Amino acid sequence: MGDQSQVRPRIALAVLSVASFMAGLDLFIVNVAFNDIGRDYPGESLADLSWVLNGYTIVFAALLVPLGRLADRYSRKTGLLLGLLLFVAASQACALAPSLWWLVAFRVLQAIGAAALIPTSLGLLLSVFPPQRRAAAVRIWSASSALAAAAGPAAGGVLVEASWRWIFEVNVPIGIVAVLLALRYVPDSRDGASARVPDLTGAVILTISIALLALGLVKINDWPGERTAIVVAVSMLTLGAFWLRSSRHATPVIEPSLLAVRTFASSNAAILLFCVAFAGNLLIGVLWMQEVWNYSAIQTGLGVAPGPLMVPIFALVAGRMIGARIPVGVVTAIGCALCAAGIGIMVTSLGPTPAYASDLLPGWLVGGAGVGVALPTILSSAAADLPSHRFATGSAVVNMSRQIGSVMGVSLAVAVLGTPYGYLDAHESFVDAWLVIGAFMIVAAFAALGMTPRRVAPGHRVPDRGPAVVTSPTKLT
Repeated sequence: MGDQSQVRPRIALAVLSVASFMAGLDLFIVNVAFNDIGRDYPGESLADLSWVLNGYTIVFAALLVPLGRLADRYSRKTGLLLGLLLFVAASQACALAPSLWWLVAFRVLQAIGAAALIPTSLGLLLSVFPPQRRAAAVRIWSASSALAAAAGPAAGGVLVEASWRWIFEVNVPIGIVAVLLALRYVPDSRDGASARVPDLTGAVILTISIALLALGLVKINDWPGERTAIVVAVSMLTLGAFWLRSSRHATPVIEPSLLAVRTFASSNAAILLFCVAFAGNLLIGVLWMQEVWNYSAIQTGLGVAPGPLMVPIFALVAGRMIGARIPVGVVTAIGCALCAAGIGIMVTSLGPTPAYASDLLPGWLVGGAGVGVALPTILSSAAADLPSHRFATGSAVVNMSRQIGSVMGVSLAVAVLGTPYGYLDAHESFVDAWLVIGAFMIVAAFAALGMTPRRVAPGHRVPDRGPAVVTSPTKLT
């Protein structure tokens, strides 16, 4: 029996954009709730609380490609609906979580749903709109994800004023409405048997490797050095096993042949390092406002908001720079340098007395401008040197690198901060954390210089391993 959906492109676009927004929002909304979650679960350390973020991000990163390919093969609409239902059910469970580790477990389930939402919503969007209208539709879909990043901390701050549980509860009515509208207005699409079954075992191995590395970092202050070394070593061994498996599997999570393309490898290195610094800086800034300045959740959320609001403005500036023939690698490096400068401004300005306008806001604005210049440039340029038949897979890998960098950034920030006592100790710990994060941003700037595409030699082609799933709109616009 065929799909009975009534195709109304504008409604379909709205529903699919909401799906993307929900998945992205839960990557950012939790930061401002750390203090309140900790108060509800007394005795839990910052290292343990970090898994509320990391558990979601690790699983989200590892399953983007496999779940997208499964949906390509069997049914994108079914994948979207199952993703929405799981996301809604897990959100409700998060809101009712009786302990921290139950919350982390439910966040993992949320991430599985979210990882299904991104590739299925974009794949369905492309099937709804004719080729001449796809670029505009994809820009709107992409903007919903950017809006989630900007709105997350502020929305989280407002909701936490009632209860941190509301940051999860709010997903439930929105998700239910999205399911009902998707059932009626979003038509199905699939590639069928031409889409190969993905390497799910490889995805599990990658998840374990990232989780072990994050665990080793966040526990570095709590465990004996030998235990940390063992955990990190096992993480490296499993990563090696994943890479070996990827080199032999017909449809690996990451195709090693793609990383042989210089610009693509540089883009992945740049976005991973950039997101280490970006995620770490966001968490450190939130913790400074709440732990040192004693800001409420809503004050913190509103304090974070000006930085993300700079992103769309300076994304346009970056577009003008590229239009003026400034190499994309140089543009990205400039963005990374601005981010590092923003961190430097904060490090040299912040004191024990809250002075947001003079001490924090300038660095936050400079850093937000840098994000606007760097991040969209990386996302829109990473696959430029790949053959067209590997464009979508390359996009998926870049998004995976982005999420892995975020996990490492949160873990690194927690490891360097430790558990400071008193203002002097706290100030020193926060400065150390910001300096480490700033160093990653500077290294990202150097990595970005290798991103500038060059003309592909005739006959150059990355070996084809079968159809792929598009997971980022920026490669289509």
